[in-house]
Amino acid sequence: MDATTQAFLAALIGALVAGGGVLAWHVSERQQRMAPDVVEPAVPAGVASVLSVLRSSAVVVGGDDTVVKASAPAYAMGLVSGTSLVSHELAELVTQVRRDGQIRETELLMARQGTTPRHVTVRCAPLSSTLVLALVEDRTRERRIEKVRRDFVANVSHELKTPVGAIRLLAEAACEAADDPVAVRRFAGRMLTESDRLSRLVQQIIELSRLQDDDPLDAPVVVAVDDVVAGAVDASAIDANDRGIKVVTGGVHGLKVFGNEEQVRAAVANLVANAVTYSGTDSTVLVSTKTEEQMVEISVVDQGIGIPSGELDRIFERFYRVDPARHRSTGGTGLGLSIVKHVAATHGGEIRVWSVEGQGSTFFFNLPRAHQEAQI
Repeated sequence: MDATTQAFLAALIGALVAGGGVLAWHVSERQQRMAPDVVEPAVPAGVASVLSVLRSSAVVVGGDDTVVKASAPAYAMGLVSGTSLVSHELAELVTQVRRDGQIRETELLMARQGTTPRHVTVRCAPLSSTLVLALVEDRTRERRIEKVRRDFVANVSHELKTPVGAIRLLAEAACEAADDPVAVRRFAGRMLTESDRLSRLVQQIIELSRLQDDDPLDAPVVVAVDDVVAGAVDASAIDANDRGIKVVTGGVHGLKVFGNEEQVRAAVANLVANAVTYSGTDSTVLVSTKTEEQMVEISVVDQGIGIPSGELDRIFERFYRVDPARHRSTGGTGLGLSIVKHVAATHGGEIRVWSVEGQGSTFFFNLPRAHQEAQI
């Protein structure tokens, strides 16, 4: 073979080798580009998009019990820390679902150190042989409302049973003493007292229910504070006169507030009535008004029995009584201050109390001020 032929063959072989190398490089690059498209995704298609718009707390857990994907509410609720589930009970439920493929739904009480325990409902379902989806709904507020309702119904039942039972017993005693006019009058007087207490209780239950059902501040009106105070004092005038209690008004006149007039009247009337009820005979109750920045403050001061310092945080609870025996003797229902607190909250105001046991109490009722008033 001559030199020319050898050179030609060498050039041809070199070209084939070079072309093969280029072709191999292109094939490898194409495979690398296509590789992400053919690898099975960690989360099924569409799941991530669904999780991003869910209001529920959703978590996708992989086969090694690591969190593959979680919604923003799940992180906000504290279900996930890094790539792990915080709740041992939830992790165990996920493991059971992965093991047998059965959908499970249950309620859990999830507690973390330093936080309030949460009542949650959990629904777990398999997404694949290894992936499990857990949907978690926080039911803490619902459980709290249910408890409040149960307690309210129980308290109402108990409070109604007391005067109704007393009236029945007094009626039976009056019947048995039909031949004794003095005894009949005594029993009849006590029946009137119990019936009055029952009437006040029913009225305040209706009033509190109406306050909670209404949305009174859609269109608030200007309420004259002088008229509200005068009405509250007049409503307690008979009880005050019977016990020699002097109700005095003072402070700044001509003030006005924004709100629902009926509710404001009910709140102030309850404060004045409480002051008269729990004051000693021949004492004084002072109802005063003043302005503080953008608020009007109505204060009611009494010289009554006062409130122990340990009870101050609870006196605005429904049916709560510092001294149950004392309240029964005075006809108290335990709802008056709850009504005041509710009115203050719905009007953007507040109710505060200062008290010393045995010396008296002062309640401060603040409401948003209306600036159309004429100052005096």
